[in-house]
Amino acid sequence: MAEFNPSRRKFIQSTAVTSGAVIVGRLVPEADAKSVLQPSQLTKEPANVNVLLRVNGSEHQLMVDPRTTLLDALRERLHLTGTKKGCDQGQCGACTVIVDGRRIASCLTLAVMQEGHDIITIEGLGTPTNLHPMQAAFIKHDGYQCGFCTPGQICSAVAMLDEVKTGIPSHVTADLIQPPEMTTIEFRERMSGNICRCGAYSNIQEAIAEVAGGRT
Repeated sequence: MAEFNPSRRKFIQSTAVTSGAVIVGRLVPEADAKSVLQPSQLTKEPANVNVLLRVNGSEHQLMVDPRTTLLDALRERLHLTGTKKGCDQGQCGACTVIVDGRRIASCLTLAVMQEGHDIITIEGLGTPTNLHPMQAAFIKHDGYQCGFCTPGQICSAVAMLDEVKTGIPSHVTADLIQPPEMTTIEFRERMSGNICRCGAYSNIQEAIAEVAGGRT
């Protein structure tokens, strides 16, 4: 076995680096080779764009980075912090808002994509003196603990009941011809995208059932 020679190791390393540079130079033109060797020089921030968002009945003209999510625009630019940033990957449901009557994860859509659409956040559903029926039901049935997921839960529940009423089926809908029934199993399936780490699911289901059944 050959003895370890530190000078030989350095020679091999320097040869490999030199060979790589020569190969790059032969494969691409000199100008392109420089860009390969110095990619940081080509990095440029995209120009901000003008977007008009209609949120909770009011219009807001914003200059935003085109990569800005709707969630960040709502929280950081419009200061509507009721919409929460949880996983920021569309898996927890904490950032759920209602767009044109349908619930979406606001962390998965860009603000520029929602221009011209009607956006409703938890702040737009009701006020402390005039609660939405779903908000009132959550309070009555103690459908929250830490409260972090609650805005997304409420927005999702409101839109979910509209989905059932319009006949949109779910994975547990038995009859695709007849309108879905207002059942606990339907509610659980349709709300499965909204995670409550506190585990207040039974209380949330009671609140939804009350609003669905029109009971007070």
